Amino acid sequence: MPTPARPRTTPGRRATALAVLSLTLCLPSPAAVAANTEVAGSAADDARTAVEDAGAVRVALRAALPARGGAGGGLVFGRCPAVEELPAPVRCAVLRVPLDYARPDGPQIPLTVSRVPATGRGGAARQGALVHNPGGPGASGMYFPLYAGLPAWRGVAAAYDLVGYAPRGVGRSAPLVCRDPAAPASAGPTRVPVEPSAAYKRERVAAARTYALGCARHAGGALAQYTTLNNVRDLHVLRAALGEDRLTFTGASYGTYLGAVYATRYPGHVRRMVFDSAVDPDPRRVWYRNNLDQAPGFERRWSDFRTWAARHHATYGLGATARAVRESYERVRAAVSREPADGVVGTGELHAAYLQTAYYDDVWPARAAALAAFLRGDPGPLVAQAGIRPQDAARAANATAVYTAVLCNDAPWPTDWETWDRDNTELARRAPFETWANAFLNLPCAFWPVERRQRPVAVGAGPTGLPPTLIVAAERDGATPHRGALELQRRLGPRAALVTEEGAGHHGVAGGLNACVDRRVERYLLTGVTPGWRTTCAPHPEPAPVSLDDRAVGAPRALLPPVV
Repeated sequence: MPTPARPRTTPGRRATALAVLSLTLCLPSPAAVAANTEVAGSAADDARTAVEDAGAVRVALRAALPARGGAGGGLVFGRCPAVEELPAPVRCAVLRVPLDYARPDGPQIPLTVSRVPATGRGGAARQGALVHNPGGPGASGMYFPLYAGLPAWRGVAAAYDLVGYAPRGVGRSAPLVCRDPAAPASAGPTRVPVEPSAAYKRERVAAARTYALGCARHAGGALAQYTTLNNVRDLHVLRAALGEDRLTFTGASYGTYLGAVYATRYPGHVRRMVFDSAVDPDPRRVWYRNNLDQAPGFERRWSDFRTWAARHHATYGLGATARAVRESYERVRAAVSREPADGVVGTGELHAAYLQTAYYDDVWPARAAALAAFLRGDPGPLVAQAGIRPQDAARAANATAVYTAVLCNDAPWPTDWETWDRDNTELARRAPFETWANAFLNLPCAFWPVERRQRPVAVGAGPTGLPPTLIVAAERDGATPHRGALELQRRLGPRAALVTEEGAGHHGVAGGLNACVDRRVERYLLTGVTPGWRTTCAPHPEPAPVSLDDRAVGAPRALLPPVV
């Protein structure tokens, strides 16, 4: 069980003065602000950004001053609300930040924070707080302190307080919604055609317009404040409120982009950073092109799942080749198209459940067993895995709202349907599995009712003095293709190290999946030493097949938010 960290000595006047001086130097470097030459912007945009950055400095300074009294900073941690489902010894707090950093003394919003103190196991000295962002955007990291009890994290948890938080708009952090919370997420089982007709496309264009207007109706003028830059500013304030002069951070998926933008804007306040499954930070690809780039990767991973299921034909009976397994899937798809399983699983729910196989190979046994059971006359496992529970539906609706707002606000998107239709029609010819679902998910950005879109940050533009950082990535990751890790390493500079898990594609590499990767992550977080510029690890073992007689095959996986 974790033990409380020893409180730090209250600083005297000289230490406080040094802290103030340190924080007066935390404005983003001029190069980071002005060198975004890869994407054109206006002088008015730059001026507005400078005002917002100055506001963030003021807020961080205020947050840091009371934080000098001890570990945990100026945040007041207490028992976590029951709704968080976080047991002791995890403690929770609320950090208040400006809705709009151009008005630092204006309306404030709460960000929920969770923490478990460093355990000190084995006599480890406390190194400070390790903050985690799980990605999305739209995912909550409040669960992160629970990792302290996992074998892969025990060494890190001995030296660090594990700190999670829910970013703005997520969970109880001033939750963002784009639909009436009292209304059902859908009128019933959803349908997703293999090849969308012109009529279906018109329906989805109309739905995207309606969704975008719903975001504006529910959020009002606050809608423009859900951006990566504001998420970075919030992280900067959280760092200060925790009493940390420099940030130690792990980010996964979108969390890598958040961390990379932080490192670009505040290089002098970076201590150590782990980027797990890196988004391509090239501003010319944020975010429209990045989403197009996912489709070929997901097609490969969908093939990987079917190839694995074919190798275990003796267990599942889905076919001895990847093509035969696809035909089994199509039989299930045709059946739920005619009559939704248990009245709740249509083609939309089926596709969403099996898209998870392109993200996470640990779901492969359960998904294969669900197909097999359905084809033998038992829809129960499929309904358990693909059906949407009410509590999950509300969480997913909130995650989708934040995901949409951040991505739409962050960058310009094509505003004519013809561009979307042309690009995705061409892409779907070679990567049909995920292309149209992803296009329709992001389509509200074509009609986004916010006048001022952000200019994507040129990650790596002028960050000087960055300490060594560590990137970990799977070679066949579909959600964040490996070339994104290569681009992030190039932009962060020669002190950025990259560990590639060869031949694997599970999205999210660190934390118990691959011991080789975990050893390198732990060593880096504990010592700051990276394993070399580019190194590799052998792939983690593929999952073992699960017998159809195993009742666990029907257990639903927790619903995950959209992942960039």
